[in-house]
Amino acid sequence: MLLASLGGTLEFYDFVIFGIFARDIASAIFPSSSPLVSLMASFGAFAAGYLARPLGGIVLSHYGDRYGRRRVFLWSVFVMSGATLGMGLVPPYAQWGVAACVLMVALRLVQGFCLGGELPGALTYVVETVPRQAPFVCGVVFACVTMGVAVATGVSLSLRTLLPPESVPVLAWRIAFVLGGLGGILSFILRRSLEESPEFARLRGLASRAPLQEVFRTFTAPVLVGCALLAGTACFNGLFFSHLPAYLSGVLQYDPRQAVYAQTIGVMASAVGILLTGWLGTRIPPRHLLRCGVALLVLFAYPFYAALETRAVNLTLLLTAAGLVAGLTNGSFAALLTDLFPTRIRFTGVSLVFNISFTLFSGTAPLVATAMIRDMASVTAPAALMVGCGLLALAGSIWTGRYGGHVLRQDALAAIRN
Repeated sequence: MLLASLGGTLEFYDFVIFGIFARDIASAIFPSSSPLVSLMASFGAFAAGYLARPLGGIVLSHYGDRYGRRRVFLWSVFVMSGATLGMGLVPPYAQWGVAACVLMVALRLVQGFCLGGELPGALTYVVETVPRQAPFVCGVVFACVTMGVAVATGVSLSLRTLLPPESVPVLAWRIAFVLGGLGGILSFILRRSLEESPEFARLRGLASRAPLQEVFRTFTAPVLVGCALLAGTACFNGLFFSHLPAYLSGVLQYDPRQAVYAQTIGVMASAVGILLTGWLGTRIPPRHLLRCGVALLVLFAYPFYAALETRAVNLTLLLTAAGLVAGLTNGSFAALLTDLFPTRIRFTGVSLVFNISFTLFSGTAPLVATAMIRDMASVTAPAALMVGCGLLALAGSIWTGRYGGHVLRQDALAAIRN
């Protein structure tokens, strides 16, 4: 379970580091006379990585459902590590011109393609390995993933502290990408000891020959329910993990080191909240926990952004509270998602829903939030995006009881029989 989670930790580090250093990458690779336009171009490249996720998820989950989870685990992290390493070595725009932009976007697309199968595969693997503790093991996976974000922000803070101020915009993001690439290679080496999912190994002879077609043919409603269910979580993650660093320093003029420190504490608090929610999910239906978390995000979205603007609340305290609230959604949605699909097509179903939702609601969130700030002339504009996605998630949660039952209900019946 921990080895499966390790890949998500390192891959999310690689993926999120782009958002953390978006301003510096914008200056080096996507320069413009307008800093806001330059930042939007950088976030556009960030969103491109998410656009590759559905395709990667379709391809990798097809092999995962037909031939096993282990192979996908090994090669997705290896290829993404190479792309991350390459991103740290892309020459600046001043040297290569448009070619530098194209190369950065291409490597970002490779990152997204690989991540499209990585995290859905990890969720599928741990649920099939420890089905009776599905909410908790899913919580462990996302706690580890969240700690990958914390490591990314911690690396950013360390580099901003250790490097001379004039070197930070030039070197910090490159060093961070190189460290992520090397960490991914280490994950590949460790993962070679993984065995196949016991549940898949037992049902290998019943594996679907065309899992994607089967999902679309017989599980259209669960796919739609799952996409709505993940909207609130995905939007928060896009805003909190990727948009917030550039927003705090570039729009609200917070000290960059103060902003990164506060976000690191908030991310660590979120990881604790995810673990606690996963533990509670074995005792309380996860859909209730998700509804509670999403409702709080909707209610406090505008007060949160208003407090950031006015500095009415200590930044670290404010981001810690946000991280704890988000722990309710990040710690419960994965168990509900895996519960929507049976073993023979679970990898494909989970991957399809996860990647569509995170592409629509998370990958585009930084770009949409930045455009809303410009067009609405209000720094609290991203709150409207969070409210809309949160309400959609509440609507999706209503139907989880009807279309779920492939993991959680079977687990409950097994416990009663025992």
